[in-house]
Amino acid sequence: MKKEAYKTIDFSKEDKVARIILNRPDVHNAFNSQMISELDDAFDKVKADRSIRAVILTGRGKSFCAGADINWLREIIHYSFEQNLEESLNLAEVLHKIYVLPKPTVAMVNGTAIGGGNGFLSACDIAVASEEAGFGLSEVKIGLVPAAISPYVIRRIGESKAREYFLTGKRITAREALEIRLVNEVVPLEGLEKKVEEIVGLLLSSGPEALASCKELIQRVPMMNFEEVKEYTAKMIANLRISEEGQEGMSAFLEKRKPKWLK
Repeated sequence: MKKEAYKTIDFSKEDKVARIILNRPDVHNAFNSQMISELDDAFDKVKADRSIRAVILTGRGKSFCAGADINWLREIIHYSFEQNLEESLNLAEVLHKIYVLPKPTVAMVNGTAIGGGNGFLSACDIAVASEEAGFGLSEVKIGLVPAAISPYVIRRIGESKAREYFLTGKRITAREALEIRLVNEVVPLEGLEKKVEEIVGLLLSSGPEALASCKELIQRVPMMNFEEVKEYTAKMIANLRISEEGQEGMSAFLEKRKPKWLK
């Protein structure tokens, strides 16, 4: 297992899977500017490393991520607009990198996710939570809003539920999170790792280029009109059929053998 040196996160790679662990358990993995910077660097490494096929994002200890670190908030309350804008753009950039990463991402929500923690899990493709996890979008309680995370949370839960939880700031149980589709699955804590490994196994069984194209499809199609989407989707499947991966996948299926990416 290969590990990278960071102070607020753990980054390791084993076989084809990268594991990024928010590693500030003493403050429930609350993020600050350093963690944002390190996450930005880690996801750049994931994108550049062709041997990495999937990513697991989780938290160390009992919590997934408690949102912004209170000590960091004590600093930024004295920042100028320009300084606050820079910090906010840095967070927005990390969330976007996670969301558009051309490799599948799985959030393993081991515990509480508050505020920005919900942004990290919502930017991932799949989120699996422990039954013991709790969630909250409580920024309004301190006179703020879930701004940077809103594009990803709203895409997950829809406008109706976003209005309910953004405006009230009320807490969400794991079961409620499943009902509103904030997370994809809820399992007992002792079965969390196994469930995530099962999902990663399914992801690794698929063609890496096909997965990247699927993510692009999901991101772009809702923004297109029907005339645009007809040409875009037709070109995508035509290109994939003649690609090396597409040819190998179809040949393996017809010849009843495993494709090369499984070897």
